[in-house]
Amino acid sequence: MNQLRKSADRGHFDHGWLKSQHSFSFGEYRDPKFMGWGNLRVINEDYIEPGMGFGTHGHRDMEIVTYVLSGALAHQDSLGNVESIPPGDVQRMSAGTGVRHSEFNHAKGQQTHLLQIWIEPNEIGVEPSYEQIPIQPERKRGALTLVAAPWSTKQENSDASFVKMHADASIYAGYFDGEESAQLDLNPARKAYVHVVEGNIRVNGVELETGDALLIQEEKMLDIKQGVEAEILVFDLSA
Repeated sequence: MNQLRKSADRGHFDHGWLKSQHSFSFGEYRDPKFMGWGNLRVINEDYIEPGMGFGTHGHRDMEIVTYVLSGALAHQDSLGNVESIPPGDVQRMSAGTGVRHSEFNHAKGQQTHLLQIWIEPNEIGVEPSYEQIPIQPERKRGALTLVAAPWSTKQENSDASFVKMHADASIYAGYFDGEESAQLDLNPARKAYVHVVEGNIRVNGVELETGDALLIQEEKMLDIKQGVEAEILVFDLSA
């Protein structure tokens, strides 16, 4: 079963310094039909103006993945990490027993565009931790590349780097254009979610555009083709 979620149907907020689109209920946005999907709880698409950002605030018992699309995000946390997250890097923060952090756009004259993703952990009360890795663009070209996975997942080779989460979920990223295509085996007892970061693409026969999503359950295969300058994220999720 495939359910199309159009970009325009997301929650939209314009705070001046921050423009945000919420795929699931978050903050002031409430939609009882979209409280999450499996253990995927949040996908916020944020546009942060130069010199602005989120002041120090706290999280507990959540796996938080940040995927920067343009600009850069300055991150500082109570674990002692002071980092800049550029496009192409994937950052994971396990909030566990509690962590405080801030996120700002320090780039002069350039907006920062990012996706922040929250996934419910399969273990609460873990020690907070931080991980950030670069994903080379060529690895995502015409393929679904694993960028985040459970701690238990084995790396098959040194090039298959990904951030490791305390969650029963995996995230894949890919670029598709023209004849490029990919398939992914799915467990019909689990759920999947496809988010189109940019461009147009056909997934399981459904036409998707920038910002659209496809909520998938009881399917055995994900079929991706006919991309037009498309970038997508695919989530394999517990039910």
